[in-house]
Amino acid sequence: MMITEQTWAFIAEHRHEDVRELALHAKRNADVDVPFALEQIAGWQRAQVKLPDWAAHDGLIFPPQVPMEQCSSQFTAQYKAQLATRLLGETADKAGSAATTASSSNSAAESTTSPHTSLVDLTGGFGVDFSYMARVFDQAMYVERQPNLCDIARHNFPLLGLDSAQVINDDATAVLSRLDSASLIFLDPARRDSHGSRTYAIADCTPDVLALKDELLAKAPVVMVKLSPMLDWHKTVNDFAGSVHEVHIVSTGNECKELLLVLMRGTCSTPRMYCVNDGQLLAYDVMDGDDFASSMHNSYDSAIEVDDARYLYEPNASIMKAGCFDVLTARFPVAMIAPNSHLFISEQRVDDFPGRAFTITSVATMNKKALKTALAGLTHANIAVRNFPISVNTLRKKLKLKDGGETYLFATTDGTGRHIIIATLKA
Repeated sequence: MMITEQTWAFIAEHRHEDVRELALHAKRNADVDVPFALEQIAGWQRAQVKLPDWAAHDGLIFPPQVPMEQCSSQFTAQYKAQLATRLLGETADKAGSAATTASSSNSAAESTTSPHTSLVDLTGGFGVDFSYMARVFDQAMYVERQPNLCDIARHNFPLLGLDSAQVINDDATAVLSRLDSASLIFLDPARRDSHGSRTYAIADCTPDVLALKDELLAKAPVVMVKLSPMLDWHKTVNDFAGSVHEVHIVSTGNECKELLLVLMRGTCSTPRMYCVNDGQLLAYDVMDGDDFASSMHNSYDSAIEVDDARYLYEPNASIMKAGCFDVLTARFPVAMIAPNSHLFISEQRVDDFPGRAFTITSVATMNKKALKTALAGLTHANIAVRNFPISVNTLRKKLKLKDGGETYLFATTDGTGRHIIIATLKA
């Protein structure tokens, strides 16, 4: 890529300015590629929030808006690198155990050397996930079918310290067919069709990982697949017919960002679930079908009545997506308000609950007199509804409250069927 010094200087001088204003008032200069510069300033400004490590490197090239929107955040990319490190270690331990068994059976101990490890990212994109995971491996191959993204990768990777990364401009399926083997294959199938519309079903994404599953696992003992968080993870696991050994629901800022599947050789009937939200992690073994649904329902415990509780808890986004509410009551001294409320209460503060914690200030039914007493003097509130017959907007109008403030109101249905409003403050 040929970029003039004047263009780089323009980017450095104006990168803190409003791009739209800059586009209107920037002076035209034959030595400055203004459209490119504006794209880079917009990309750098997004990266400051999404990829602060990348934004701290001078000279990186950022892609157009869509690849920037679709690329992983720094947190989710770092999580994948940590996951790859663990999976690589576990694979090596299994291989070592097998080698020791074979050596013992031959009654001759032979010295072994650690094999070279290799990563193949078949859907490189902007290269954020690749840049973090590649550092875990001895060799790393980036594959991307769009030439412009490959050009950006060739420019950026050396600046990020990835001088030996191999960049291949080709189709994922073509590269896979030629591949001998790899330690780990990563895929993030494109979720837009040829018209640019969003797609979510695995079979509608490119490449179709379901169709390639057997070939992928023939080439690598571990395959990591990044999918849309909109997917039903139960159905997705079933679609892969026993190849999924781990499911990772990854959130940051309490917003569900990714569904990660770890595929391995051999059949797994009870995959391990990991619910991640920034620094919070909850892991458990998924039970089969009806048993899982039954355990969720039977975990309801009315030993603590909401009127007697002092604290309320709202699970984080990953746990809400996983639906593992039975695990919460088994691991923490909390009780569900009701089977479908997805809210939890306790008499004593639980500091390590994976979600938000609130101090209960009052509990009221929808009786006008009770509400007037409970909400006396309140003008603003943050309102959420869980298992409640009316919407947030309708309830806000009914209560005549503006949005915001320090009070959090949770409208729900308790174990006796009462429609109640729980007023809280952040604990």
